[in-house]
Amino acid sequence: MPSAPAAADRVYMHVKQAVLDRRYEGGTLLTEGELAEAVGVSRTPVREALLKLEMEGLLKLYPKKGALVLAVSAQEIADVVETRLLVEEFAVRRAVPAPPSLITRLEELLKEQQHHADTSDLAEVAATDRSFHAEIVRHAGNQILARLYDQLRDRQLRMGVAVMQSQPDRIAKNITEHAEILERIKAGDVEGAATCVRRHLSWVKILVRGEER
Repeated sequence: MPSAPAAADRVYMHVKQAVLDRRYEGGTLLTEGELAEAVGVSRTPVREALLKLEMEGLLKLYPKKGALVLAVSAQEIADVVETRLLVEEFAVRRAVPAPPSLITRLEELLKEQQHHADTSDLAEVAATDRSFHAEIVRHAGNQILARLYDQLRDRQLRMGVAVMQSQPDRIAKNITEHAEILERIKAGDVEGAATCVRRHLSWVKILVRGEER
């Protein structure tokens, strides 16, 4: 029998990944019994894991009923995009001129994202999408800013999968726009790179308003 912390960690990762992948969509009610059976643990570590996930804003607990997966709201999307614009436009200006290691890594991530798009793995497309931007932020050289950006990770992944499910044409557009950002970085074009980042992120606000771009 696994120890309580190990069991709670297993439940936590199971539920969190399913929420981020949208296998548990917003509005889904999860019960302790179902989760205990799915992961193969008792109900005690399930409660511990659900409390942690509630603190992270992914679930809302209802005593004797279970945990409701919270939907991604339009306001949350708008807030995340606004924060990303502030961080990423600043970061790309600081990252250019880029060291060869950054360019190589961005090229690798672009290829990985295309591969996952070809195999229709939306969770991995979202993960490599997020990693592409995070790599630029990391190379800005501001550790506090990088930690702030890391706090957006779960919301970015969940929103990324949600958008790709509702707007599948965005997958190819995302990859094209990443390639444009990379080309501007490789060219040492600070303003061009910043403009590409701003344009790349602004489409999310347009989708939130229900418009097409």
